[in-house]
Amino acid sequence: MKAYNRVMAGPRSVYASQCFNEGFIGVDYEIPVDLNGRLPENLRDFNREFVPIYMASHPDKTKIAAGLACGFTWTVSKGLRQGDIVITPNGERRYRAGEIISDYYYVAGNVLPHRRKVRWFPDLFDRDDMSQDLQRSTNSTGTCCDISSYTEELERLIGGQRPPAIVASDPTIEDPAEFALEKHLEDFLVSNWGGTELGRKYNIYTVDGEMVGQQYPSDTGPIDILAISKDGSELLVVELKKGRASDVVVGQIQRYMGYVLDELAEPNQKVKGVIIAFEDDTRIKRALRVTQNIVFYRYRVSFTLIPAA
Repeated sequence: MKAYNRVMAGPRSVYASQCFNEGFIGVDYEIPVDLNGRLPENLRDFNREFVPIYMASHPDKTKIAAGLACGFTWTVSKGLRQGDIVITPNGERRYRAGEIISDYYYVAGNVLPHRRKVRWFPDLFDRDDMSQDLQRSTNSTGTCCDISSYTEELERLIGGQRPPAIVASDPTIEDPAEFALEKHLEDFLVSNWGGTELGRKYNIYTVDGEMVGQQYPSDTGPIDILAISKDGSELLVVELKKGRASDVVVGQIQRYMGYVLDELAEPNQKVKGVIIAFEDDTRIKRALRVTQNIVFYRYRVSFTLIPAA
């Protein structure tokens, strides 16, 4: 089954025109070696070799920054498959979609040297025609983000049709309305982090002043929010239920926390987790009774009607 990913063509997609004109997509995280023959089937094995290499050449960077650089490099170079669809912004609130048609190749001394050939489709589509949920999902600051849960909507957009307001094709989603609401919650949390209870102790993770903790890539999927305590002693994984089955959410956050513990945490750092949902959930609470490092939060939506003057 083909996947859909939003892939930036360099910082702020500044190389979009070159990618479209020359038929490729690529990345550059200052790993200046040809990766042919060095791209294993899973990200963990790639990180095991290249995170130490990256950190040795970037001694000012953290393991999290190194994991980000290696993660996006592997994803574009190997994780995306031939036949997968990428959508790339052109810097003017429009996107072009294309199909990956080659394996990895390396172009030394050029922009975005770690490349894949792409057959770009001729027509662009407007960001304003996306549902709000898809707009939020493509807002991730990272180079690559998986948006396969919006396959139906993306196929409509690529075909020139404006999609319905709420589309969620992920089979683990039980409640599409709750899914849409909690996508809003993710952006609200990020935008208002400092005023939340979590924001009193933790900061969303940043690298070189850029927030990278929203939809942070891991080898089991993107982490909704990755944060670090203000004293640097703890890493926090925040997962929103998003209308999914309770067992799926608990298993997912445990996998994310295992990834953070194994691949990102320094030896002196603890890893904790938070699950956030709209409604009380007995199944989640039962599962967490035997877990010491994951906390369950409910959130409340409120609004006020103000008469017009």
